[in-house]
Amino acid sequence: MRNLFSSAARGGGGGGPRSCGGGAAARIPGMTRPNRLALLAYAIAASVVAADQALKYWVLDVFRLPERAPTPVIGPFWLSMVWNRGVSFGFLNIDQAWSRWALSAFAIGVAITLAVWVRRVDRVIIAVAVGLIMGGAVGNVIDRVRLGAVTDFLDFSRLWFPWVFNIADSGVSIGAALLVWELFLAPRKSAAA
Repeated sequence: MRNLFSSAARGGGGGGPRSCGGGAAARIPGMTRPNRLALLAYAIAASVVAADQALKYWVLDVFRLPERAPTPVIGPFWLSMVWNRGVSFGFLNIDQAWSRWALSAFAIGVAITLAVWVRRVDRVIIAVAVGLIMGGAVGNVIDRVRLGAVTDFLDFSRLWFPWVFNIADSGVSIGAALLVWELFLAPRKSAAA
């Protein structure tokens, strides 16, 4: 939270007419330049989107998984094509046209909210978690808008894991688990130390 007003504190003197240009945004409450942790989160989000979309491109356009039966890769890991019209791991799988756009709007809203909030965080683990969630949300939105459903294909059901998923789903799930751990479950050091 300490970064919230840091740009206003640094901008002290010189508030004359020349401050009406590019520096004016720094004086708007809540508007700060991204710090290192925010940039880390954005880089992680971009990496998750790139990896997710690259693998989906390979699965759909090179390997052509929709035209194949489930395919073993190694041990219990298979590639199985599933078109998911819900959220991560098939939750809220509603086969209605409106759900595609409602889920896309919700995911974009979450990503934008996290992109603004991460500018204020002061812990690396939170920045990593937020980056994973943002990247996963955007990766699946791209599928919904472009294809009408999310491309799921990573199948570990032979290990009694019931869902077929993708890299974006993994980003959201791992990021959410890290965020819950860090915000609510992680032991805190004593302030008196």
